[in-house]
Amino acid sequence: MRNIQIKIVPLIALMFFLFFEGCASYEPLRTAPPSIGIPTNAEKELTSLPAPKEQIVAAVYKFRDQTGQYKLTATGNSFSTSVTQGATSILIKALEDSGWFIPIEREGLSDLLNERKIIRSSRENYLSNDGKKLPDLPPLLYAGVMLEGGIISYDTDILTGGAGIKYLGATASGQYREDKVTVYLRAVSTQNGRILKTVYTTKTILSQMVDVGLFKFIDYQSLLEVETGYTYNEPVDLCVTEAIQKAVESLIIEGIQDDLWQLKDPKEMQSSVIKNFTQEQLQSYKVDDLGNQVVEEHSMLGLDFNIGGQQYAGDYANSLTKMFGSVGLRYNLNKQWAFGAKFRRGNLQAENAFNKVFNSFEVSSYYHLIPQYKFSPYLTLGGEIIFNTTSGEKYLNNSTTNSSAPKTLYSIVSGIGVKYSVSRFLDLNIEMNNHYVFSDKLDGLKHGNLNDYFWGANIGVTVYFLK
Repeated sequence: MRNIQIKIVPLIALMFFLFFEGCASYEPLRTAPPSIGIPTNAEKELTSLPAPKEQIVAAVYKFRDQTGQYKLTATGNSFSTSVTQGATSILIKALEDSGWFIPIEREGLSDLLNERKIIRSSRENYLSNDGKKLPDLPPLLYAGVMLEGGIISYDTDILTGGAGIKYLGATASGQYREDKVTVYLRAVSTQNGRILKTVYTTKTILSQMVDVGLFKFIDYQSLLEVETGYTYNEPVDLCVTEAIQKAVESLIIEGIQDDLWQLKDPKEMQSSVIKNFTQEQLQSYKVDDLGNQVVEEHSMLGLDFNIGGQQYAGDYANSLTKMFGSVGLRYNLNKQWAFGAKFRRGNLQAENAFNKVFNSFEVSSYYHLIPQYKFSPYLTLGGEIIFNTTSGEKYLNNSTTNSSAPKTLYSIVSGIGVKYSVSRFLDLNIEMNNHYVFSDKLDGLKHGNLNDYFWGANIGVTVYFLK
């Protein structure tokens, strides 16, 4: 019976593997018919803009890749460029979709002029059906503005990371990478060459990989190995398209704000598209180059309030976790460095040995690793004076050895924590710290050559004063 069960297990696992592998490997290989391009989010915003008072005739001579970068491969650079070379066509379509511009052909101007020469030559040599000379060609449209610029930057691996776990032959992991493309666009007056407006936009490009595997011996002769996963790379050309469409939207709305061109209905300034863009403009000053929100600068002084637990480590065994609380002042030297002073009160206890209340005064420095972000880890280092009190004092016996703790003790405090800035007036923090005492008599007992110490973990808030 046992042999039958052992053989059934790998059979079920094999069936599961074949089913899962079939879904993972074969389904993406299905062919699909050609389809109309899916509108991007930026295109939906662009086509929702209010109507202009008058459309602008615009010429685009060239709008190309100015990065000069080539795709990286496992063996080095390839001859394929990192970004599309057809950005001019993308820009012209964006101008057309916006409804604000009348794009005219300038990239293939020489071909257009040659074709018009052929038409004129044919008209000179042939007469119309009524025997009259064919009329001359109408003049070409001339542009009120020229649109210049290009793709000026393609940064790779601006952010990478991942996570994974392995347990008893089972593995799961994921990795991701972000690139970024930057587009500049400017409008130039054809009458005097004045640059009317310059805008720039960025778009991140995400690549991610997830894989899962199992490597396990079913019995001493049967090995089961299963693995699957997927990789997703955001299409670079779609990201470039979105960046260009956003640049056109920015050019139109900022031009309206600067009174370079007007709306058909001035009341449309209150439309949702323009309001959302204005809000995005304000938010752009509060984020960094990775899109993370930058914290508002705090005032110099703040009040600290903390509560948590602490655990003694010394000559007695079976230490217990006891509560403590603290209140103090914090002084911000700059965004990265701060100094604090706090009063702390709490218990330290070892089961059936001692239980005492300690008061302390601590002065510490704080170093924030990424102070520009709302969520930032930090390191702390300082000194502490511990006052030995008789409040709540309980010993296993009344021997003088146990009750000979000094009235004043000194310690070094080191710790690590994270803080989250709710606003410019309030921070939340979680911290773990160690208090190394320069004495072996914190617990009233001197035993061995090692000094006593205790751990603490707390949560708290910092309330900052008005500037």
